[in-house]
Amino acid sequence: MYGRLPSLPKKVDSEVLLPPVAADEVLNNNSLIQQLTTSAKDAALLHGVLMRTKEEPASSETTSYAPFSLFPSPVPKKLFMQAFEVQQDFNILVDKISQDSEFLTKALASTVEVDEFTARLFKIYQQVLKEGITQPITLGVNRSDYMFEKKQDGSISLKQIEINTIAASFAGLADRVPDVHRYVLNFWGKPDEAAKILNNNAAKGIVEGIAKAWHMYGSSEAVVLFLVEKVSRNIFDQRCLEMELWNKNIRVVRRQILEINERGNLDDQKRLFIDGCEIAVAYFRTGYSPEDYHHEECWDARLLIERSKAIKCPDIATHLVGTKKIQQELARSGVVEKYLTECLKSAERIRATFAGLYSIDEGPEGDEMINKAMEDPESFVLKPQREGGGNNIFGEELKQLLGNIKDGPKRSAYILMDRIKPQTIKNYLLHPGTPLKLSECVVELGVFGVYISIRKCQKMVMNESPGHLLRTKSIEFADGGVSAGVAVLDTPYLT
Repeated sequence: MYGRLPSLPKKVDSEVLLPPVAADEVLNNNSLIQQLTTSAKDAALLHGVLMRTKEEPASSETTSYAPFSLFPSPVPKKLFMQAFEVQQDFNILVDKISQDSEFLTKALASTVEVDEFTARLFKIYQQVLKEGITQPITLGVNRSDYMFEKKQDGSISLKQIEINTIAASFAGLADRVPDVHRYVLNFWGKPDEAAKILNNNAAKGIVEGIAKAWHMYGSSEAVVLFLVEKVSRNIFDQRCLEMELWNKNIRVVRRQILEINERGNLDDQKRLFIDGCEIAVAYFRTGYSPEDYHHEECWDARLLIERSKAIKCPDIATHLVGTKKIQQELARSGVVEKYLTECLKSAERIRATFAGLYSIDEGPEGDEMINKAMEDPESFVLKPQREGGGNNIFGEELKQLLGNIKDGPKRSAYILMDRIKPQTIKNYLLHPGTPLKLSECVVELGVFGVYISIRKCQKMVMNESPGHLLRTKSIEFADGGVSAGVAVLDTPYLT
């Protein structure tokens, strides 16, 4: 049932709490740091760890290195492996929930009343259910994100932040960062440490999933559609996947959602065509934010895709499973176990990663949680039904917003989560155009999951956890990812 786990280096010193590169005498050696920084930036450019610039986000005429850490960051080996081992469980859980229309309808009932974006997605879901699902094959590319919570007794535990079921990004660049960090360590004269850097096969694993879905579609003339933003600074991450598919002789076309409505159509068999090309797989790298549907025609395009025979990644049901409300509902007693009755150990592995998640819907339960959060706002995070980073609400802002919405139905657009108090480390975070400084940081580990499910027979024909994404940010920022200019790409140094 389970896919590959990452190949670990033959020798990993489990007694080392921090890798040697994080020692204070190294981090404060300015001359050494300047030499390593210059070499690291050159290595990032050579290895294709690239993004378009803020000044010219629509052009590849001027590019720069994607933000990354100078040194690989320490990650507990036990928790790293735990995150990989549970990912296939999450793949199964997401797939099973996406097939339970009764649960999705009930769980999202209060949210769709007050959150227009979720309501529009749900309306499409209802329509395709009513018409009947045209394509029984589903391709899932998920990423489950975690922090390492430091408890009062000094122990460290793995706690899930969220699971992304649409447009899970940075697999392409994350595959290339280990080579940069190996170069930095070798340049410094630390070959033993360099040898401990793990390979990352996230992009190749995702491409294997897309390629398998393309083959299962059954037409050698059909193409893979990448649905993309009009402007994307992170285009090279997408290109990594695209080039791998071209290497497999699978043609890729890139289109914006609006272009699907303008130039796409369904034939009498509900095959999707865009500019005359039949679409085998529709892979979403956009469509997760209200801003992605800037015209009504974008919603028409999303419906057109969902009604088609193309294999969706994700389909609309799987997209809805990634909402924060569903994440909160899964934390309720017995819900995960209901879907994983054949393997209760899977349910135990999943539940062990959960932080506290709470509904603030109208009623006594929601009232109690709002009061607790307003009394102690630093202990909670308020989450809207949004993806993409930078949406969460903390501290006094959380308290003020709850005060404004606590007496009305708008509160159902949010959930509450315990605020994780993560272990901190020291590192240099390299942002283009930003002065170099030593920062106190936290790391966030994401593990990619790739699966293919055939719903007619309720069978999974692929279930993998091929690779990971490590992001690091300064503790001065409460929220925000790499694309937002806050976090940087990183590599785990297992301890």
